[in-house]
Amino acid sequence: MSTGSGADSAPAPGPYDDPPADPPAPKTSMFASLRNRNYRLFFMGQVVSNIGTWMQRIAQDWLVLSLTGSSAAVGITTALQFLPMLLFGLYGGVLVDRLRKRPTLLVTQSAMALTALFLAALTLTGHVQVWHVYVAAFVMGLATVVDNPARQSFVSELVGRDQLQNAVSLNSANFQSARLVGPAVAGLLITGMGTGWAFFLNGVSFVAPLTGLLLMRARELHVVERAPRGKGQLREGLHYVAGRPDLIWTIVLVGFIGTFGFNFPVFLSAFADDIFDSGAGTYSLFNTLMAVGSLAGALLAARRGTARLRVLIAAALGFGALEVVAAVAPDLWLFALLMVPIGVFSMTVNVTANTSIQMSTDPAMRGRVMSLYMMVFLGGSPVGAPIVGWVTDTYGARVGFAAGGTVAFLAAAVTGVVLGRLGNLRLSVGWHHGHPQVRFVPRGGREELAAAA
Repeated sequence: MSTGSGADSAPAPGPYDDPPADPPAPKTSMFASLRNRNYRLFFMGQVVSNIGTWMQRIAQDWLVLSLTGSSAAVGITTALQFLPMLLFGLYGGVLVDRLRKRPTLLVTQSAMALTALFLAALTLTGHVQVWHVYVAAFVMGLATVVDNPARQSFVSELVGRDQLQNAVSLNSANFQSARLVGPAVAGLLITGMGTGWAFFLNGVSFVAPLTGLLLMRARELHVVERAPRGKGQLREGLHYVAGRPDLIWTIVLVGFIGTFGFNFPVFLSAFADDIFDSGAGTYSLFNTLMAVGSLAGALLAARRGTARLRVLIAAALGFGALEVVAAVAPDLWLFALLMVPIGVFSMTVNVTANTSIQMSTDPAMRGRVMSLYMMVFLGGSPVGAPIVGWVTDTYGARVGFAAGGTVAFLAAAVTGVVLGRLGNLRLSVGWHHGHPQVRFVPRGGREELAAAA
């Protein structure tokens, strides 16, 4: 295995470098990255930690609601957890590019563990107040500013370029699996033992990723050259992205979809309550079916060998179109079943965007680029939720959901057209070995016709 900053860590070809008749992306084993010992340790640690994270999310919201009786207070807690990423996300990326990823993750994961244990102690002893939860949420957010881009970029050091798509996809599958398990466990703990034990178990769950990080073999990491300390590194990162239309438009697309299309708590709760006149059980069903689709989408993405921008555009178009279709679904069960493909397409957008950005970014810039990506992606929902909520309250759940899907569809269409024009490409729909094929091909010439055949 490479231990330097050679070919395995070199930037990927640009999005327009594919030859006119390039072969289809190679298929790989769905769990290929797990053959790598370091990644296997990382993955197993995240399995445990992600379940704990989902437990804390549910317990934290319930605790705030119990202390205040206010949904607005729950919203404040969520905002405080995302606020540091919006304020300091880009600076976190600068730090990640300067620092070694594994020691950085040991510090950030330890900080989050201690925060959870502190909140558990206050809750279990009966001394917790709502401002304690606010502070804990903000501290968690501060740790995430560095932890998130560090974890995202550390994956490439674990597996190298060839298995990056597979590893990112398995990480997403890991998170979605925890999304199915964590809330259920949290519900049992809250009703049977109290919220404090959910916080305590989340704090203890960090032992798993910390142990995995300590057991990794440093010589097997695909280490990249760190950026030296210096002035203007944040500006340098923004300038780098500004000179890369493929990065800009991918981030813009994810920003629009995250801001207007991914506000599922607003959409699904409104449909369960207002359209189908049902309760929390139906809302839970919608979220569960979407999680099942998201898990399936992540596992399907794990089989693809590379991340193509055309896959991203196609998935975003499908996602937007399905949201519009679901918005006019006449009955509950049809709407519920549509949550599965919506989950598949949403996860395909997420994984493909994440992987394509990592693979086409200079390793020395990866932390700054990923921090910008995560800032736009994670910061979109808090910004878009009030807008989407107002549209939904004013014009109804169907209009709100359809509007979110329309924005996602138009953003994907515009991004596809812009990237095609920049690369002097056009969209071609044809057949290849008896299967439909959608691809960008050069304009004009016989090669174009052969590629579309």
